[in-house]
This record gives sequence, C-alpha cells and structure tokens, in this order.
Amino acid sequence: MQISARNQFNGIVKDIRNGAVNSEVTVSLPTGQEIVAAVTCESVSNLGLEKGKAVVVLIKAGSILIANNLDNIKLSARNQLSGIISHIERGSVNSIVDLDLGDGLALSAGKSSDLLNLVPGQKATAIFKAGAVILGVLA
Repeated sequence: MQISARNQFNGIVKDIRNGAVNSEVTVSLPTGQEIVAAVTCESVSNLGLEKGKAVVVLIKAGSILIANNLDNIKLSARNQLSGIISHIERGSVNSIVDLDLGDGLALSAGKSSDLLNLVPGQKATAIFKAGAVILGVLA
C-alpha cells in the first residue's frame, strides 16, 4: 500500500492512557524519541493496541509546524521533535522543510519558511498536535 503522508515511522507502543472517548497513545521511535497520538478508544480496541505492539505512525507534512527558537516558550502541542534542517524545497506559496532527527530518521514539514529565514544546517523543532497523528498496524 502506498500512502500520501510524507512522514511514516515505525514504532512501538510505549503507553496508552484511556479517557472516556479518546486515548493518548505514546509511541517510541527507534531513535528513542516519542510521538503521542490522540485516537478514539474505539480505534485502540479495533487496532488491538497494547504496550509493546508495533505500529506505523503517519503524519501529513502540512500538519507540522517548524520553529527555530523555542527557548522559554511552553506549547500545548504534545509533539516537539528537534533536529537539523537537511533540505528546503522552496515553492511559490509553501516550502517543504526536511528535518534530520538523527539515527537515519527524517521528517518533512510543508509550511512557509520565508518568515523564519530557515537554512540547511540550522537547528529546528517540528511541532504537531497529537490529533494530527494517525496510527496503523499491519494486518
């Protein structure tokens, strides 16, 4: 199966916190970084999610913001992955910013980069809400 989401990561479910309707699922990536997904409790059940289960994490590039300085700033977004900008593909409206997260893991964000004066080699942080994360399991 091919998927249009640029960001596809393999991971392992580390924790599940169930609420009345939604659950927070924490996924550990091979790099040790974590991604939190907010999914319905029904999805947790339908996917058979449990600690230790292998999952695929999908995030559309357009759901990711890039920041170049988060010093002394607290955000409500659960997911904040830091890395080094490896490439920028500039478009007439938006750009694709590729962020090297280390250990061969990369992430792409589709946002305007002109206001931040982003350049390859610069430290940056990818920010996205837990609700922007889609989880999948192999059948």
